[in-house]
Amino acid sequence: MKVLIVDNSGIIPAINYGGIERVIWGLGKELHKLGHEVVYLVRIGSQCDFAKVLELNPEQDLNSQIPDDIDIAHFSHTPLYDVDKPVIVTMHTNPPKEEVLNINTVFISKNHAKRYGSSTYVYNGLDWDDYPDPILNKERDYLHFLGKAAWKVKNVFGAAKITLESGNSLHILGGEKWNFRNLKRGLKYILNPKIIFRGMVNNSAKMEIIQYSKGLVFPVKWHEPFGLAITESLYAGCAVFGTENGSLPELITSEVGFTSNNASEISKAIKEFNYDPKRCHEYAAKYFNAKIMTASYVQLYEKILKGENLNNEVPKFIDKENIIPKFN
Repeated sequence: MKVLIVDNSGIIPAINYGGIERVIWGLGKELHKLGHEVVYLVRIGSQCDFAKVLELNPEQDLNSQIPDDIDIAHFSHTPLYDVDKPVIVTMHTNPPKEEVLNINTVFISKNHAKRYGSSTYVYNGLDWDDYPDPILNKERDYLHFLGKAAWKVKNVFGAAKITLESGNSLHILGGEKWNFRNLKRGLKYILNPKIIFRGMVNNSAKMEIIQYSKGLVFPVKWHEPFGLAITESLYAGCAVFGTENGSLPELITSEVGFTSNNASEISKAIKEFNYDPKRCHEYAAKYFNAKIMTASYVQLYEKILKGENLNNEVPKFIDKENIIPKFN
């Protein structure tokens, strides 16, 4: 089949930070390996050696940019306009209550789907060939935080508090040290020599840092839809310690980490955990790779092309499922 992948998140391939970009890159590559023809409709500046790239113009009518001969259009977010082709939408975010979703919306974790009255989900997978092989037999002597530290829901200062209580130092990847928010809310942490800000790092630098980390501290204060920081950290051999919000309890088993909505319990788990970098690495490589993800999407493509819908009714925000438990 001929698959059009549509996304306006960023340029592909991702060089520095890039979540959705890495997911759709792995998807396209695996579709190509399976013999499907892939076309990307993405931001200007993108390029690809295994698929045709079309430049997405957000100001232009979407239908006029979609090739006539594609079989299905795969969007990373709900398109703003009706599309004259079979459509599948992967919802990578937590859409607001008022957003009208597509009946062929796919979520990225079981919890994510449930919160919108759906049971259709596919875990994000990455092309691990794009990542350096981590060193798994070296001593690890710090923890790390990976994510957009400026987002309050990512709770970087909660991660700092947990880390210090556990007697460790924390390397923060994804945020700058000297900004107004940090000065206002986290001065005692940014002045602590055990809290080290590494800024926004590219993929190579990120993996170089986290492959010497014992674990990711991820006390998010929202329902995380999936969390590529989790699977990337696991691949690097890191355990993961986080809250019980969103997808975290699905992704983090007792063999590779710990979840709780109590900061002291997380700190205690960090001190007592039986660390095994090889086990964490193999878990991520086996279950969260682009090949498995793509096989699941192909099944969904085929279902849509038969004229079936992925959901019995249009997914909608469910109030009681979206209540965020208190973190203390």
